[in-house]
Amino acid sequence: MRFGVFVFRPGLWPSMAGLFFFGLTLWLGNWQLSRAEYKRELQARYDRMQEDGVVLLGAAAVDKEDVLYRPVAMRGAFLPGREIFIDNRVYKTRAGYHVLAPFLIEGSTQHVLVNRGWVEVVNARRDVLPEVKPVPGIVVLRGVAVDTRSRYLELKGAEPQGRLWQNLDFERYQRQFGRPLQPILIEQTSDTGDGLVRDWPRPDTGVGTHISYAIQWFGLAAAIMVLWLVLNVKRENAAEDK
Repeated sequence: MRFGVFVFRPGLWPSMAGLFFFGLTLWLGNWQLSRAEYKRELQARYDRMQEDGVVLLGAAAVDKEDVLYRPVAMRGAFLPGREIFIDNRVYKTRAGYHVLAPFLIEGSTQHVLVNRGWVEVVNARRDVLPEVKPVPGIVVLRGVAVDTRSRYLELKGAEPQGRLWQNLDFERYQRQFGRPLQPILIEQTSDTGDGLVRDWPRPDTGVGTHISYAIQWFGLAAAIMVLWLVLNVKRENAAEDK
């Protein structure tokens, strides 16, 4: 293809490579857009569920999809000494832990894993965990049911160190706990006088981040296309102009 003294003559292998990376960046951009849409749907569902009535958790096992993101309430007691600490949880630039504990529903053998809240790191040594005030006796607990995998991802090789866990692996916790456990995690919202911070964000936020990544990938795709065009346009009499 000729444009005056310029001719467009793409090579086979550069074109194949350009097509591959162009397609890859387009796919990555569209994947980021799909993730953004998925998270929009999660946020919309969360907002809808907050308008529904409170679900009372009892002895019966629940279907996770029926209660996900809904406000819940239950009466029972925390199991003393069974807390685990999820490491590397940052609140307002401060390092800390999320404190998770099993909660026994009154009059049953059914337990629920509760995220009691955030506590600040008080010692640089990770084998010295902060003291958390216990909640004695029977209490009425309120919170929001969230997915056990909504914000905690198990990293390969990240084994728990006693009560200190890098991430929550719910299946592993269930095996170690060895008692009936509801398939949800409760983010506690009621005040039990323990001094923990319970400032929970909406689930799976970050839609804007995915949109930003998508724009970057589409921009890279455009750059690849422009580069391919420029590198394959030659001036026919370039040798004579030297």
